[in-house]
Amino acid sequence: MNKVFFIIALVCSVENYAQEIELELFATGVSNTVNIQHAGDSRLFVLDRDGLIQIVNENGILNNQPFLDIIDRVSDGKDERGLLGLAFHPNYASNRYFYVNYVNNSLETIISRFSRSDSNIQLADPNSELILMRIPQPYTNHNGGEIVFDNNGFLLIALGDGGDSGDPQDRSQNLRTFLGKLLRIDVNNPQNGDNYGIPNNNPYVDNPNALNEIWASGLRNPWKFSIDKTTNDIWIADVGQLKFEEINKASASDAGLNYGWRCYEGNNTYNTSNCPDVNTLTFPIAEYSHENSGRFKCSITGGYRYRGTAQPNLTGIYFFADYCSSEIGMLKENNGNWTMTFTEPFNGNNWTTFGEDVNGELYIGDISSGSIYKIKDATLGLDESTLSHIKLFPNPVNDELTIDFGTSNRQISEVYVYNVQGQQIKTLITFENNSSKISTKNMAKGMYIMEIFNDAGQKTTRKFIKN
Repeated sequence: MNKVFFIIALVCSVENYAQEIELELFATGVSNTVNIQHAGDSRLFVLDRDGLIQIVNENGILNNQPFLDIIDRVSDGKDERGLLGLAFHPNYASNRYFYVNYVNNSLETIISRFSRSDSNIQLADPNSELILMRIPQPYTNHNGGEIVFDNNGFLLIALGDGGDSGDPQDRSQNLRTFLGKLLRIDVNNPQNGDNYGIPNNNPYVDNPNALNEIWASGLRNPWKFSIDKTTNDIWIADVGQLKFEEINKASASDAGLNYGWRCYEGNNTYNTSNCPDVNTLTFPIAEYSHENSGRFKCSITGGYRYRGTAQPNLTGIYFFADYCSSEIGMLKENNGNWTMTFTEPFNGNNWTTFGEDVNGELYIGDISSGSIYKIKDATLGLDESTLSHIKLFPNPVNDELTIDFGTSNRQISEVYVYNVQGQQIKTLITFENNSSKISTKNMAKGMYIMEIFNDAGQKTTRKFIKN
């Protein structure tokens, strides 16, 4: 199952920063993927929006039977509702507890706890549900959905502003509603007749004008957020309204932040009636417009800051994606400044989620293809001194491209050409006189990616443009 599917060449950088990555096909046969998590072992747990949790093993093979099936209690609206979030208790290995976030057919967000079977680690008990929170949703959209345990063992819950357009009831700025907020609850110490408690250091504890569960406010639709494994920083990607998508970053101790919606969309004024002082708001560290890089964008899918070990060149890069443009984005820090880049689009992939495995390696999934891909460094293992002599000319090319392999002790074994959608369109396996020619006469105009392998298995990638 693990094969390289296509190369991503980064473009659209506003500074001198570029990073090439590749996606490796990891698993197929998953449907309506909206979340990918791990439970402290090598398996991935994949959420089907319709109400299933599937297990994908470390070899990419899907279990025949789902881990959990709650289709009967999850909304079948085929929209922003459904089974949206999953978080395993920090002590899951011993207590077998995990938590889900779903929208039911009564248009309520449900935060509940389930238990794994005590006799089969591949199955959960669908009859073990304990509902912690039941939150009415006024509309079908902007439900948020992500839930994550922080480094203190408290459960963070992301909720959108309730939907419609423009937050018409100004819920995100209203501390008397859960909508448009990041909540923080204690699942280990129930209080006051509830199935959860309130952490003592929540910012609005005992405030009569605010709900004690609120950790942060001013969010529109925080579809995905994550916690940096190294720094414990919280990264929230908040979906924009008309023009801008934003990425927010806060330390684990930054309580009571107001991210500014509906007063601001990203860094830009949206509706400043009845807004707090601008100096009390927290603005994103990065944003992009729906016209950024010339490709229409509409909805950010937040991801993770890479903290694995297998791809050292990716360390510290924050990965995100856009649902409409099918691009993958990267945010890299350099001396306190953040540089944003986008890949070429992957047409037909509406990216909906990233996932992090137990080793910190990253995955990406979409709601339509049924596939999950692993993110890898395209240059990993490449000995530049061995293959740097290879040249392509002319570039841009009209009718015929020459590959000059130069002189080397190693023989070139294979050459593959891909278009930017990841489709392999040419393969070369025989070469003469350390060079080869490729007819490009009938190729469509645009950018192409070439993979070149030598007989030692080393690889380099080259880009060329067809006029």
